[in-house]
Order: sequence, then structure tokens, then C-alpha cells
Amino acid sequence: MSSLPSSSAASTMLGGGAAATAWVNRLKAQPRKSGEASFFFYDSHFKAAAVKVLPGEYFVDTEDVLIQTTLGSCIAACLWDRVAMVGGLNHFMLPEGNGESGRYGLFAMELLINEMLKRGANKGRMEAKVFGGGAVISGMSSINVGERNTNFVLDFLKTERIPVVSKDVLDVYPRKVCFLPKSGKAMVKRLAAANDALLAQDRTAVQKVAPVATSGGSIDLF
Repeated sequence: MSSLPSSSAASTMLGGGAAATAWVNRLKAQPRKSGEASFFFYDSHFKAAAVKVLPGEYFVDTEDVLIQTTLGSCIAACLWDRVAMVGGLNHFMLPEGNGESGRYGLFAMELLINEMLKRGANKGRMEAKVFGGGAVISGMSSINVGERNTNFVLDFLKTERIPVVSKDVLDVYPRKVCFLPKSGKAMVKRLAAANDALLAQDRTAVQKVAPVATSGGSIDLF
């Protein structure tokens, strides 16, 4: 795993400066679909246009807008088609649940795949990078929300014949993930501790968890 590029290198890679700010404004002005991430901002570290994906949301694009999310026991799946050069990321909290919601794994994965197909991707060419599933709340190991989420997404991708080219899952770390949908580049940072918002998110997942049936490339650290 290689290290994060410097902010100047990232700026060159992603456009940087005034161009990125203009890009943010264009993204904000565009209509958004239900469940699609809509929090766009200028990332000062990368000097790039960025979008934050919250629990239950997804984002797909054919340009290298910086897709970001922060995970505890939740999972983010990054899908990419290297021929169509389109990619996307989702963020789900539990494997299964009532209703159609991007907070649940099955609906979240189908939503992401379908949006990729609409953007010109081919399911047979898709590859995945998977992040999250950390046990960030002490004393909750018996619930195993992160493990259930991890097992679900890996089993789903295996069933759908989408290869997992890299992953950083389980353990006790919260994670910040960045994904570039055009190039397929993923970066992950293991955080020292979960903030209050992330802990609240994971407690919500623990409260909603119900027994479910489960079966058993490179990533940059920054």
C-alpha cells in the first residue's frame, strides 16, 4: 500500500484551485436522484471538488470528483468499470431491513449497480474495492454488525461475480475513504478513534440489527 500523494500532486491530478471550485458550483446546481449524495464541497487538502456520501446514499460519476465517506461498522463498496471509466461508492449500515432504503445492503448494492449501468458500465467488467465493518463500539462484539455487513457484501459480490480486487475491512478501526470514480483509485485512512457522529451512527445500527443469514488491487493509506 503506497502513501497518499502530496496536496500539490493531488491538486494536479484532480484539477485544483479555481477549476475545482467552479466544478463544485456546477455539481450543486444539478438535480439529484433519490438517495444520491448531494453534499458537495471544496476539499482543501486535495484541492479538489468533493462529495460526501452519508449513510444510505451513493454517488456515481465518470469524472474524478473526490467521493468521500467515513465508516465505523458500516460498509462502503466502490465499484469501477475500467473500460467505461465510470465508478461509484455507496454507504450502507445493515445487511437487510424493511423497505427500500440505501441504508440496507441489498438495496444499496442494487442501487449502485443500476446507476453504474445507466452511466455505461457493464456488469461483467465491474470490479470492487470494499471498506469498513470495524468494531468501533467497545462491548458490542456479540452483535457483530461490522462482521455481518462485511460477510454480506463479500457474499453478494461473489454471487454477482464481481471480483473484489482489494479490501480493508473488520478490525476495530473507523475509516475515512476517498474514491476517484473515473480512475478507480481508492484511498483509505484508519482513524485513531471514532467521533461522536460516527459512534451515534453505529449505535443506531446496533439498535436496528436483527439476525440475518450469512455465509462465510491496491489501496492507498493516507
